[in-house]
Amino acid sequence: MKNNTKHTIILGVICTLLAAAASWYTITFNDSRLIVPMDLSEYVFRVQDLPMIISGILITLYVLYLFVLLVKAIDTKKKIEKTSQFARAVSPKLGFLGFAGFLGFWTYSIDKTIFPFIFFMFFGYFGFFYEGKMSHTFMDERYKENKLKAHTTANKIALAIIFLALLILGQGKLMENLEYTLIAFIIVTALSIALEVFLSEYLLYRYDHDEPFEKSEE
Repeated sequence: MKNNTKHTIILGVICTLLAAAASWYTITFNDSRLIVPMDLSEYVFRVQDLPMIISGILITLYVLYLFVLLVKAIDTKKKIEKTSQFARAVSPKLGFLGFAGFLGFWTYSIDKTIFPFIFFMFFGYFGFFYEGKMSHTFMDERYKENKLKAHTTANKIALAIIFLALLILGQGKLMENLEYTLIAFIIVTALSIALEVFLSEYLLYRYDHDEPFEKSEE
C-alpha cells in the first residue's frame, strides 16, 4: 500500500513537471500555441506542438488512473466493512493525491474545453488524511453511529449546495453567457462531490475524537 501511494505521488509530480516544461517550451519557442485560446477549427499540426500534446495526454491518463484508484478504494472499503470489525488500513499520505484537483485550473485555457473542471472532484482525496488516522479502528456501535452521522451530514451539505446552485444558475445566463453558466454549475457540482467525500472522513474523525472528551467533562 505504501509503495503504491509513493509511486502514485511520484507519477503525479513527474506529470506536473513535464506539463510545466512543455508550457515553458511552448511559451518560449512556439508562440504559446495550445496555451492561449485559439480556434481549433483552423488548427494545423506542428512538430513543435508535440510537447504540449504529449503532456496533455499524460495528465489525462494520470487523472483517469486516479479515478480508477478512487473507485477501487471505495469498493475495497465496502467489502472490508462487511467482513471486518476494524476500519481498513489506509496511509494518510494518500491525501496528497487531493492536489490532483488543481489540474482543473489551467487546462481550460488550452482549448476551451470544460471537461477538465471535473478534476475538482479529486479534492475529495484530501479526506484520506483523516481516514488514514482512523486505520484499524474497532468498528463498535459508537463508531458505526458516528460514521452514519458523518455521511448523512456530508450528504446534506453537498446536496444543499447543489440545490442552491440549481436555483441561482437556473435563473438565466451567468454574465450573459451560457457557457459560463454551464462551467459554474460543473465547478459547483464537482466541488460539492469533493466536499462530500472529504467531510465524510473529516467529520467521522472529529466525532470519534471529540465525543470521549465531551463525555469526560460531563
